[in-house]
Amino acid sequence: MIIEAIYHRPKDNYAYAYDEKTIHIRLRTKKNDIDNIKLIHGDPYDWKKNVWQTSQTSMTKEGSDSLFDYWFVVIQPQFRRLRYGFELISGDEMIVYTEKGFFNHIPVDDITYYYCFPFLHHNDVFKAPAWVKKTVWYQIFPERYANGNAEINPPNTLPWGSEEATSKNFFGGDFEGIINHIPHLVDLGITGLYFTPIFKASSNHKYDTIDYMEIDPHFGDKETFKKLVNTCHQHGIKIMLDAVFNHSGYYFQQFQDVIKHGEQSRYKNWFHIKEFPVQTSPAPNYDTFGFVETMPKLNTQNQEVKNYLLDVGRYWVREFGIDGWRLDVANEIDHQFWKEFRSAVKSINPEVYILGEIWHDSMPWLEGDQFDAVMNYPFTHTALQFFAKKIVTATQFANAISQVYHSYPLNVSEVQFNLLGSHDTPRILTECENDIERLKLLYLFQLSFPGSPCIYYGDEIGMTGGQDPGCRNCMIWEKDKQNTDLFDFLKKLIHIYKTEAIFSKNSTFHFVDTNDETNHIIYKRTSHKEEIFFVINNSEKNIDVELPIDIKNKKLINLWTAEEFAAEATHAILPLAPHHFSILKVVEVTNQSQ
Repeated sequence: MIIEAIYHRPKDNYAYAYDEKTIHIRLRTKKNDIDNIKLIHGDPYDWKKNVWQTSQTSMTKEGSDSLFDYWFVVIQPQFRRLRYGFELISGDEMIVYTEKGFFNHIPVDDITYYYCFPFLHHNDVFKAPAWVKKTVWYQIFPERYANGNAEINPPNTLPWGSEEATSKNFFGGDFEGIINHIPHLVDLGITGLYFTPIFKASSNHKYDTIDYMEIDPHFGDKETFKKLVNTCHQHGIKIMLDAVFNHSGYYFQQFQDVIKHGEQSRYKNWFHIKEFPVQTSPAPNYDTFGFVETMPKLNTQNQEVKNYLLDVGRYWVREFGIDGWRLDVANEIDHQFWKEFRSAVKSINPEVYILGEIWHDSMPWLEGDQFDAVMNYPFTHTALQFFAKKIVTATQFANAISQVYHSYPLNVSEVQFNLLGSHDTPRILTECENDIERLKLLYLFQLSFPGSPCIYYGDEIGMTGGQDPGCRNCMIWEKDKQNTDLFDFLKKLIHIYKTEAIFSKNSTFHFVDTNDETNHIIYKRTSHKEEIFFVINNSEKNIDVELPIDIKNKKLINLWTAEEFAAEATHAILPLAPHHFSILKVVEVTNQSQ
């Protein structure tokens, strides 16, 4: 055994409370090094004749990446407390791994050898809104979705879609335009809308906030926004707003006061000013988002700033009934602020979804006291590499996705915000080199991976475009310019996602097979006795795939074609055309007498 590769820590994504009765425990070992593992566990107070009483439960290898295997077990301790270690077997070799190191026997004379889960407290369980598990999001960039009220157009508004988007031009997208097109969203199957910022700002993207308590007048007023929220709610669609608390805009009243009054301004400590007077060039003498002088960084450790922003968080939930906050540049704000933000917002509505924009490993923000989820860009990057760009093999893809999956507790993964594109990235069809078949496979994987999927406006009808601002062109509403086949494909996928309970209830994800020669992958979702297998041919060739499923006395239902078949054999061969797939639900055949 390579004992240096064996790793566990009693917290984070390796040992956590899944619910009020259940503890999930993981162990990492060198890839293909260990044959089987048993969890040694017991109650710390259960002793007989000076011997600690233990039980053993087999662990399951739930996945692998390029270096490691990940083992998993579910435990429900009777008294909600646990001491535990691991028995590892490789060939004829056995070793016991505990918090105090490695042993060739199971120590039962002292529980201090063992890892400790002291007590499973109700308020320590990670709790995200359950409705998110069933939500299919749709991201809207309001200025570019639809113009419904020309009377509130900004100056020099261009005719809709008459030019390519730039960082400066306006086309008059507004709330009325969104309301007018809600039937499009309902038809697709959307159940959540995520808006980029809607608050008063000078730019077309609105990430340079002037007033966090006011709607941008070019989008509408508060009454129109209420109408939008109520209309969406009537159609079963949740609403999530974008909060830019890392920085304000240059014309934010408090920053303008600092510019005007300098060191005498009562707001000077609202920002990170290095010296006075304030200057923007040749470089700003205050902290900003990136190096953008028009986006001064807010000092969220200042109590007045904190009070103001927490009021903002509460206000839009209390007065307008929004269902979520997406938090811009969330990793550049201190953890204490986010803890207080969560408490403030959840005090108004505990079911509000709090989503952080973080592009890297985010475990420090996902321990139940800050965010419910983050934008899952590691998922995005890996999926694009395999399906869109075809620059990694099937095995490399499976390894990378397994690493993403094992980065977080399962109850976090279930509500992660899984996106393929956004206002910050090139259009996914462009990433697919305009190959619709690649895009369809991307959507299939997105909708079948644990988490809450999000579609960027226009991607569902085949819009293209490069990096910002190319990804922010006006939504195309002319039917003859839309790819309706792609729309119908995605609509059907979403229907399966919403009608098959395994996607929205507690289930695991596991790669079953990968083949670099044929470039196919097989993975499954499992919940109790229910299994759904996904077989994907990500190649340009016709292939035959042997299903690694014992199908004797079982019926397979192809959820895509509605075909059903049963077989007496233990295995079956599945032919797949280029860029085709099967979604196979396994059903036990209980009556063999017919």
